[in-house]
Amino acid sequence: MIESFDQFHFLRPLWLLALPVIALLWRFARPKRQTSEPAVQGIAPHLAKALQVGSGQTRRLVPIDGVMLCGLLIVLAVAGPTWSRVPNPLVAETAPLVVALKVTESMEQSDLAPSRLERSKFKILDLISARAGARTALIAYSGTAHRVAPLTEDPNILRPLLEGLSAAVMPVSGDAAGAALELAVDNIGTKNSPGAVLFVLDDMNPAQIATFTADRDPPRPPVIFLTALPSGSKLSQLGKVPNAKIVEMTADNSDILQIERAVRSAYAAALADDDRLDWDDCGWILGWPALLLILFWFRRGWTMKWLSIGMFGVWALAPQASYAEGWQDWFWTPDQQGQRALNHKEFSKAATLFQDPYLKGYSAYKAGQYAEASEIFAAQATADAAFAEGMARIRNREYRPAIAAFDKALERKPGWQEAEQNRDLAKFILDYVETSREQSDTGEDSGIGADDVVFDNAEAKGKDTVIEASDLDAPPLTSEQWISSIDTDMGKFLRSRFLLDNQGVRE
Repeated sequence: MIESFDQFHFLRPLWLLALPVIALLWRFARPKRQTSEPAVQGIAPHLAKALQVGSGQTRRLVPIDGVMLCGLLIVLAVAGPTWSRVPNPLVAETAPLVVALKVTESMEQSDLAPSRLERSKFKILDLISARAGARTALIAYSGTAHRVAPLTEDPNILRPLLEGLSAAVMPVSGDAAGAALELAVDNIGTKNSPGAVLFVLDDMNPAQIATFTADRDPPRPPVIFLTALPSGSKLSQLGKVPNAKIVEMTADNSDILQIERAVRSAYAAALADDDRLDWDDCGWILGWPALLLILFWFRRGWTMKWLSIGMFGVWALAPQASYAEGWQDWFWTPDQQGQRALNHKEFSKAATLFQDPYLKGYSAYKAGQYAEASEIFAAQATADAAFAEGMARIRNREYRPAIAAFDKALERKPGWQEAEQNRDLAKFILDYVETSREQSDTGEDSGIGADDVVFDNAEAKGKDTVIEASDLDAPPLTSEQWISSIDTDMGKFLRSRFLLDNQGVRE
């Protein structure tokens, strides 16, 4: 809240010059107080006093006061008060978050049922569900730190990777929290992707604190610690980390709520310094009390007269060649109707109402119509549209076109970190699918029979290949069906990746 007051300003401050004008008009139009009562001839004074309405009383409020207050509210609303930025809905609806999970033997203790590590996994999954639509990355660390998954909005990608983590898959034992922080900062980015880093741990080597307290340029993102310890246990060394939020793991979701508030606060503070984003015009908030005050203006005579003149003026200025197809068209444009449907989470309806192509594609994306959204975004020549096309295609399991879309976004906006991260995610998923498909095609543990057909694409992996096959009864499997049919030990897969990381081999 304090940060919001620090960022408060007006988008159109010149309109504030109308405030003294309204004050002067009110000063001259307001009835003057009568200092003396008029004398009444021919009536006894006590009877004259009883016959006078409002005699001896001063009216504190008069109708012109309401007019003045309404005018002040309207001027302030038109001036455009604001205190926060408008985030791009397809880039981040909430702050991106990198979760660094400590995976050691100490985390497998059972003082938190079923174990500290398993309880931490449950909490991370709950946090991902609570942050629906936000991007989350996952890092695992012990003696070394490894990226498990880049920033993604899809919890279905993180869930199997998270479940495959155990102390046995980590190549080196120890506590490399500092290396995990550096890796998290590289993943989240501090300029183009403001967010926070969440450490889920049961202890920290005091020697690692130096990495958290070192000065950086630009400054590191905020750090939140979720301690996986029995109730009442504390880690005193974490208090030495400046501007860090320490949250104790609880049996309910109160710890999740604390983390969400801390992440939102960090995100709002970071967006305020991002000049690429527009300020959120909040003048509409002042419009509602102004409308309530207008309801008190319906007095006999002048109100109805001016209302009739105003309605006649609106009718005269309205285009006569257009005809409304519904009563809503009398008051709202198609884009305004689409925005109303979007606010009520009626995404399919919003996609049919919007005329703005970007908002139309975004509504189709939120409605799960990924193929339609991809086509809409592909027809637009902006970096945001190319990024949105990649997001829609990756949701539709079209990983290779998604990579091409993110490359197109980077051509239009070089150095865009969100596009690079999501392109890496698409490449990671495509590599995983192709690797699993290759293993399945070789017949390992599958018991290929003499009449089975196997496609060997090992040499041309990652390239478009044309294969002429006989007309079989079963259609070829889609990427989604391939993912569903994979029978791979995720722990072995992660251990192999981590060993390659230690050897300096790029994926």
